[in-house]
Formats: sequence, C-alpha cells, structure tokens
Amino acid sequence: MSPDVRKKLGKMAKKRLQKLLAQAGLGSRREIEGWIARGEVRVNGEVAILGTQADLTDRIEVRGKLLRLQDKPFERRVLIYHKPEGELTTRQDPKGRPTVFEALPPIRQGRWITVGRLDINTSGLLLITNDGELANRLMHPSYEIQRLYAVRVLGGLTPEQQQAMLDGVELEDGPARFESIIEAGGTGANRWYHVSLREGRNREVRRLVESQGVTVSRLIRIGYAGITLPPRLRPGRSEALDLDTVNALATLVGLPKQSAKKKAPDPHAQSRAAKSYRASRGTRLARRQGRK
Repeated sequence: MSPDVRKKLGKMAKKRLQKLLAQAGLGSRREIEGWIARGEVRVNGEVAILGTQADLTDRIEVRGKLLRLQDKPFERRVLIYHKPEGELTTRQDPKGRPTVFEALPPIRQGRWITVGRLDINTSGLLLITNDGELANRLMHPSYEIQRLYAVRVLGGLTPEQQQAMLDGVELEDGPARFESIIEAGGTGANRWYHVSLREGRNREVRRLVESQGVTVSRLIRIGYAGITLPPRLRPGRSEALDLDTVNALATLVGLPKQSAKKKAPDPHAQSRAAKSYRASRGTRLARRQGRK
C-alpha cells in the first residue's frame, strides 16, 4: 500500500473489526465474531476483542497469518449454486465428505461465503458471495428474507395440519410458522408442497413439517430473497448473478449499489484499427485496378 493511500486511509473513521473484515470478504460477521471471541485475531500485535475498531492502515492477523487487505475498490460478487444431496456447506469436513466449496470457481478478492446453510440431505438453491456484510444481512432474521422450499411428504398433509403450521408451532428453540403452503401435486403416497418462511433456523422446515407426525422424504430449496433456482442449472453447478441482480440484493438489505466495472482501454486497439483500414484500402485499390 502506497504512503499516499495510507495517509488518506488514516483520515477515515475506523470500523468495528468484524465489519471491516466482513466487507473485505473474509467471512460473515457472525463467523468473524467467533474468531475474535476465541482470541484468533490480533490488531497491531494485540489480541482483539468484540469492541476493537480498525482500518486498512492497521496490522491485522488472523490465526497468526497477516492479512493484506486490498485498497482497490471491492467488487461484490454473488453466485447461485445448485447444491446436490450429500454435500456439506461447511468449508472443511474431518470425515472427508464433499463440500460445496470444492465445486466453486476461484476468486481473486476475499473468499466465498455461503448465505446460510443447507443440511447434507437437502438440495437446491444456495447463494454464495464474497461480501461478508451482504451475507450477514441476507441471513439475519431482522431483514425477514423470504425462503421458498419444495417439500415432499409421505402420506400428505391434512387441511388441519397445514393450518396448524400457518398459525405457528412451538419447537424446541421457539415458535415457528410457514408464511404460505401451496399443494404442488405428487404421485402415489408422496405429496409435494411449496412452503415459504422468513427465517432460517437449523433444519427448521423439516422440524416444522415433522411436528405434524408426518415424514419429509425430500426437501429442495427453490428460492431465496427473490432469486429462484433456474431449471437449466444442474446439481453441482454454479453461475454468477449479473450486476443488476446483485445490486437488487444489496438494496434489499440496505447496502449501496455498485457501478459497472470500467474496462481498461486497449493500447493495441488503434494500431489494429489502422492495420484493418490499410488492408481494406489495399483491397479496394486492387479491385479498381482489376476493372481497368
């Protein structure tokens, strides 16, 4: 980082450490707060606490590794990933089971962060971003982001059971309810339902449905924050959202939009254009001479 940049940054207001690192794409705020609470983060040689503030001029270490936070503009990116059953959403697994991170493209700024989790037996839409603050807000219950699921139930649900889940059910970690339940067909003993809710507690959809004494035989997330799972996206594949969609997600949770990245001018473009002009001019002259 140049002295001029450091001088400019030194005049900027410091931010809470977890917010600064989240904005740099190191992880979600919740994840970073865990690092700080465990004493794994140091600022200028001192162990950080949850009240520590910092900026890009400070020396920040995580688990003994010095961070090199970039002073160039941060490019927010968001992927949609079609998670298959059998994959974990954790970064590593001691048992060696596959994780979603193994299937993601490399990234230059920050690292990929999942927006919430899907358990190993659940498939479907997973949003993944390099912006920790965006991930944190999209997960936080205060923003009431809508999640949509397709649930396959063995034996189906009665109208009374559906109404009970719409009214609310007391689970072991507090009350829970679906915002909507729509019957979506099925064959044999299995019936499909599309359900929506605005929070994402651990295995909440499964627990809420199974509170009615029925068995969930399959669970697929089909929507999150207005983004739906594209039929063309095969399990285990991802695709990037365009800038307008990324900005819509940011606006939804009160974050500023980002402008389109300007392409650097091509220094060879003029010479290529000149060569093309000379070649076409030579062709025209040859044609004229051929007519004489």
